[in-house]
Amino acid sequence: MEKKPLFLGTGWSFPPRFYQEKGTVEMVSDEEDIQESLEIILSTGSSERVMQLDFGCELSQFMFEEITQSLITRIRGTISDAILDNETRIEVNDISIEEGEEQGLLLIGVSYTVRATNTRSNMVYPFYLNEAQ
Repeated sequence: MEKKPLFLGTGWSFPPRFYQEKGTVEMVSDEEDIQESLEIILSTGSSERVMQLDFGCELSQFMFEEITQSLITRIRGTISDAILDNETRIEVNDISIEEGEEQGLLLIGVSYTVRATNTRSNMVYPFYLNEAQ
């Protein structure tokens, strides 16, 4: 008997990609869907989604602040809470925040384990504290 793989979910790709000739939208599944879900959570401000006012991570509240250890700790807590509330398919192992080479750029690393498969993965999300130069 062949063991069926665990189902982690399927959703639209992000950003959405449409195919007019087929009349379809590109879909992503499993670990790729989780990666894109994390990007969406981190890039969505709270109350941006009309039907899900609690969805997202309000990183914009940290715009234009000076980079200090206190700021990094607050960002880490905000991200941890947002992932805990919005992405139940994973367990966060670590959130690292480092300054990038560009002024005002923070590189947010999220290391996590997919609960259903016990697969470890990570992602890096660039967050700009200042407007583009």
